[in-house]
Amino acid sequence: MLNLMKIYIETYGCSANYNNGEIIAGLLKKAGHKLVSEKQAQLIILNTCIVKAQTENKIIHRMKQIKKSLVVTGCMPNVEAELIKQIQPSASLVGVNHIKDIVKAVGRHQELISKQKEIKLCLPKIRKNKIINIVQILEGCKGNCAYCIVKLVKGDLHVYPEKEILKEIKQSIKQGCKEIWLTSQDSAAYPDLPRLLDKITKINGDFIVRLGMSNPNNVLPMLSELIHSFSSEKIFKFLHIPVQSGNNTILKSMNRYYKINDFKKIVKVFRKEFPEITIATDIICGFPGETEKQFNDTLKLIKDIKIGVINISRFGARPGTKAKEMKQLPGEIINERSKKLTKLFLESAKKENQRWIGWAGNILIDEKGKNDAWIGRNFAYKPVIVKGNYHLGQKINVTIKSATAHDLRS
Repeated sequence: MLNLMKIYIETYGCSANYNNGEIIAGLLKKAGHKLVSEKQAQLIILNTCIVKAQTENKIIHRMKQIKKSLVVTGCMPNVEAELIKQIQPSASLVGVNHIKDIVKAVGRHQELISKQKEIKLCLPKIRKNKIINIVQILEGCKGNCAYCIVKLVKGDLHVYPEKEILKEIKQSIKQGCKEIWLTSQDSAAYPDLPRLLDKITKINGDFIVRLGMSNPNNVLPMLSELIHSFSSEKIFKFLHIPVQSGNNTILKSMNRYYKINDFKKIVKVFRKEFPEITIATDIICGFPGETEKQFNDTLKLIKDIKIGVINISRFGARPGTKAKEMKQLPGEIINERSKKLTKLFLESAKKENQRWIGWAGNILIDEKGKNDAWIGRNFAYKPVIVKGNYHLGQKINVTIKSATAHDLRS
């Protein structure tokens, strides 16, 4: 007989991991367990991320604090099982490919970390945000980046069936979802992504799609088809395309399969069709071997392109990766470059956002802000701060009166 427990779930990392956390919650609730606060819990589930050393260190510190029964899930069990056992010998381990088996790990010791193909669609789910449905469209990737530990966890490309993706989205729209986040390690690796997007946007209902991170080398061959798909009003004019460095030599060392001009071409073509599109990117500061001149190429790229969102990472070598074997730069150089890039980005992003002052149009309220503020998104996925008596999923008209580097304000 199943021993029902009070459980607290804590999730770190990317949107795919948050989707896994929502599925874990849904499966546990369906099995009869009760989801509670940490203080009330008998058992804690840490849904982990290992992309960055800083995040992993935070999780390790957290793990050492926990005195209750523990289940460690997410990416960490697949590559750091022995470390987890040293810290928490009695913890159950549930790898990223065993999310459906989470109930087995409650109340009994389990080690479920083998690699298997698991499709995380049409499963019970308790959404953190009731109007946003995070939908994984594939797992793993076609790449082999020198710095990436996630490939070691998730392996080669595993594409989810189109039929199941569409079914999941239709179900969530019936349940009241207004935003659909398509997520994966590299969304552009989905075979014939434009066809999938076209089928999604033909689904009846009042919703809008945010396409997740898409690598330049996979965007380029389908650029014109993707532009056509983005013309739908049901897709945010938002493109997350990670460049990682502004220098071709560093890109080659990273084992990235594109050049800076490829990235520039994609941005140029999208901006020609959608002048107000938000371009988001990722940049790694201080990759092994990066010279001052090569880093300056990255600064120049940001000045030239004027990117709206940048996820800046200070390089930290991850175990098992090629970059771990390379000669590392001193920490003070990495930190200094990160500060320079952040300063440049904040200046650039504020100027870009100030261009929106005076814009009037619709936003979708999709997040509760601090105090009595709400956060909405316009067609370009720009966050707009508003105050008033609103609710999630509501559409309102606004006029932008001011802007910061991070948001617009009505």
